[in-house]
Amino acid sequence: MVTKVLVPLLGEGVEEVTVTKWLKKEGDSVDELEPLLEVNTDKVDTEIPAPASGTVLKILAEEGVPAKVGAVLALIGKPGESVEGSSAVVQPRQDTKAEGQKSASPQPETFDAPPSTREEIGFISPVVAKIAAEHGVNLQEIQGTGLNGRITKNDVLAFVERGKQKETPAAGRPSHAAPAVTPTMGDQLIKHTVIRKQIAEHMVMSKHTSPHVLTVMEADMSRVVKHRSANKEIFERDGVNLTFTAYFMLAVVAGLKAHPNVNSSWTEEGILVHKDINLGMATSLGVDGLIVPVIKSADNLSLLAMTRTVNDLANRARSKKLQPDEVKGGTFTLTNHGISGSLFAFPVINQPQCGILGVGAMQKRVVVIPADDGTRDDAIAIRPMVYLSFVFDHRILDGASADAFLMKVKETLENWA
Repeated sequence: MVTKVLVPLLGEGVEEVTVTKWLKKEGDSVDELEPLLEVNTDKVDTEIPAPASGTVLKILAEEGVPAKVGAVLALIGKPGESVEGSSAVVQPRQDTKAEGQKSASPQPETFDAPPSTREEIGFISPVVAKIAAEHGVNLQEIQGTGLNGRITKNDVLAFVERGKQKETPAAGRPSHAAPAVTPTMGDQLIKHTVIRKQIAEHMVMSKHTSPHVLTVMEADMSRVVKHRSANKEIFERDGVNLTFTAYFMLAVVAGLKAHPNVNSSWTEEGILVHKDINLGMATSLGVDGLIVPVIKSADNLSLLAMTRTVNDLANRARSKKLQPDEVKGGTFTLTNHGISGSLFAFPVINQPQCGILGVGAMQKRVVVIPADDGTRDDAIAIRPMVYLSFVFDHRILDGASADAFLMKVKETLENWA
């Protein structure tokens, strides 16, 4: 009996995945629950195990091509077994209506793309057809970037965005297309990975969406350094590596509690202040890019619990073992760019959040210790200092409110007990 390998539901709101790598090829044998392929969604790579033992009879989804939840990826069976009639794509599961309710129309919802035939433009996924229909896009005008020139969802969205920019160019500034780049002898073209494309699209979208403003303060980390030195060995007994990131996370929590409007998102109706504090933690994946796992309900965590969570998410992010739900729902993000030696930076806001805090490299610097109510003179001392770079959405915050938040973060670090 032929077994269908389907795209599983990998998390709430995940409607499609992109096949990044097949671990088996047609004709290979595979054991039940053995990794069969890797898929990507929201920059998270996930292995899909084989649902049964047997031979890979047919692979239906190509690498680099999106596939909707419920679609057939491959067929597994006995060698030589017929796959006729088994390769139809399974439609995505529909939400079950409440008991007693009846659908007004039994036919599935369809979306008609503007005039252009599938024979002319090749295969179109339902998602692409839906977006094209909603925006009145003629798919014949779009150059696909997918496998074999296939038109992807991102191709349609980029086409729509370019159309909007042409209609409403910035005041006093002409609209220019990106210049074409012509390769010369010896140049090497490194194809974009799925993660790199997603990073690029999100960063460009963020800069187009929010007016980014940067404010910088520096914090004396003397008390944090002493506290970490005194407790590092104790934490190691519990199998936890006490990093400075956990301190910064809890300082951000203190800042967001004192200034809830920073834990918010912009909407056309008003500023949406989030009840939960879910902190994103930008994590480098080396040449593959970066990913932002989210620490849910961070305001409920102690230093030990925060450190354990930071360790776990960072390790699983680098070993590509995160779940899609673990990179969703963030309300504020911290990026520790100082790990690579950077002193301060201008991070890009992780939409739809209000801001992002960048932490620079800690350095011992000479600072002035101010006089204490006339009992002593100003003094010069060497202290471990760090720059805190806060980038915020100027639609939501102004300079004073942004600085008040950053000052609370600074004070929390400097007065750590």
